[in-house]
Amino acid sequence: MKKATYETIKTALTDLGYENDEVYAELDKEINRGEEQKAKNAEAYEAMHDVIVGNLEETPVTCGELYEAIKDELPDGATKGKVQYALTHLWQDEIVIVKGTPNTYRKA
Repeated sequence: MKKATYETIKTALTDLGYENDEVYAELDKEINRGEEQKAKNAEAYEAMHDVIVGNLEETPVTCGELYEAIKDELPDGATKGKVQYALTHLWQDEIVIVKGTPNTYRKA
């Protein structure tokens, strides 16, 4: 089931006056599934922010070139794939994507 479905069930049970802490605990567990991992990922990307954005310049570079230049400065567990995700999905007000084959990236 989707998160919204669990939330709807919990709301309906609450509105009906249903009282069962065990059931509510199970619903809360499903509603909050993955939140801990999301928080860890957000923390990891925040730790990479200054290294990634700080090493971009006006001259566009590929993800591979950037990764090779910064890989020793990145926190443990930071892979080239995570750098690419950050470049393409995060901090879009600070990074300009120059479309091409391959895409290149520069400071905004």
